[in-house]
Amino acid sequence: MKLKRGQVAVVTGGASGIGRALALDFARRGLHVVLGDVEAQPLARTAEEVAALGVSVLPVRTDVSALAAVQALADTAFRRFEAVHVLCNNAGVSVGGPLQAARHEDWQWVIGVNLWGVIHGVECFVPRMVAGGQPGHVVNTASMAGLIASANLGIYNTTKYAVVGLSETLAKDLRDTNIGVSVLCPMGVQTRIRESERNRPEHLGAKYSQRLQPDLLGRWIAPEEVSALVLQAIEHKQLYVPTHYEGREFWERRAQRIRDAFPKPPDA
Repeated sequence: MKLKRGQVAVVTGGASGIGRALALDFARRGLHVVLGDVEAQPLARTAEEVAALGVSVLPVRTDVSALAAVQALADTAFRRFEAVHVLCNNAGVSVGGPLQAARHEDWQWVIGVNLWGVIHGVECFVPRMVAGGQPGHVVNTASMAGLIASANLGIYNTTKYAVVGLSETLAKDLRDTNIGVSVLCPMGVQTRIRESERNRPEHLGAKYSQRLQPDLLGRWIAPEEVSALVLQAIEHKQLYVPTHYEGREFWERRAQRIRDAFPKPPDA
């Protein structure tokens, strides 16, 4: 879809990192922006930055793991602007460590934000976007960890693989509509994802000052570089949005291992 002045973009996890960069880039294109995030002060600061670019901005404190919160975000957005053209299900958290040491609360927290957050976004926004009949686009933030697995990142990998599969299916289900789908698969980006536990709810277990984190390969790029790729993908209806050229080699190795594992044809 063509991004145009006066359209409306919703960005969850919009207060910082990739979400903030997306919000500012949408505003520079003249789109009004609805920001959802759990962190009140960063949310307010980003909303001020967006407003300074001359568009309307609506900050809504939102815990994407809660269906009622995302439904309230959708209701607020449609009530204020009557339409949503771009939905970025971007909020995400991470926890490190081997799967055999993971606690049930770790699974609950990361799945709640990374996977249920995307499901809730699709559930609450997409039917209304389709019914509205206007061109639109959904961007789901996964990760290169949704295409290749990394040790000590198993819970995160699980959620991101699911987001990739969800997005691929959503693209097929929306094929006969004017709503496009992209799945963002970044590698290292200069965000606070490694400090995710600052926002971990107390009822989902104690926070840890030290966690075993994987050694991520490749360059660490700025969120603004990622945002530029996403806007390009929206305008070209591009499903996959990888961010690092060096990630292709790792994906190809995995693809080759899968290809080699298939049985030979019966007549071979």
